[in-house]
Amino acid sequence: MELSRFLHLTESVIAPFTLRCAAELKISDCIHAYERQAMPLKELARAIPIEPEKEPMLGQVMRLLVQQGVFAHSEEGYMLTPVSELMLSKGSDMGTYICLVTEPGNINALYKMGDWFKSSGVGTVYQMKYEGKSLWERTKENPFFGNLVNEAMARHSKKLMKDVVASCPQLFDGIKSLVDVGGGNGTTVKVIAETFPELRCIVFDLPHVISDVLKCELFDVVGGNMFEKIPAADAVILKVISDHKILYNID
Repeated sequence: MELSRFLHLTESVIAPFTLRCAAELKISDCIHAYERQAMPLKELARAIPIEPEKEPMLGQVMRLLVQQGVFAHSEEGYMLTPVSELMLSKGSDMGTYICLVTEPGNINALYKMGDWFKSSGVGTVYQMKYEGKSLWERTKENPFFGNLVNEAMARHSKKLMKDVVASCPQLFDGIKSLVDVGGGNGTTVKVIAETFPELRCIVFDLPHVISDVLKCELFDVVGGNMFEKIPAADAVILKVISDHKILYNID
């Protein structure tokens, strides 16, 4: 039993990469566009498209994704589930988020975890990998990575906040102003402001992050460092509090 659990934990590393594969191949879009309820493997391979000799491997990937509950399967073929619907391009498109989580630079930093514990420095695992640079410094220096972070967080924010304002509107009762700390491109605040137009909303993030935010009558944009000063407001939004402090040191 212990060996079985050990092997399960060890091999579970494959799971996020099969999900990333599904996102990159736009498998959800292919199944959604298929005219019938379930899509056979052969039709899926043709729609992606991939070479015929790679179809068996695609079948193995789909088998893993079905086991994870990402897709459903019947004798007729593969079907979407609420999980795989999140990866639809015309929907939440959360495929971008899994691409951020499995981004090679982030994964490579994890290899330094053991070295970090054995070292005499404090810092973080991420800083050990990138010569003292934080995740946010890397986004500033690497435009491609920075865009990936902003896009992934925007997708995450849009889905999450639409659910929040629809299910828990009472959270905003009595609030006249709020500031979204680390607000990125303003996606979170925009959803709130459209639902509660009487609210004065502020998007607050590092200057280089908010430099490309489109001006909008729904909210104000302020640049700065959250560790130095946060704009005054009735409420502060900290949407994502990382539990990976050892890796990123995000409080």
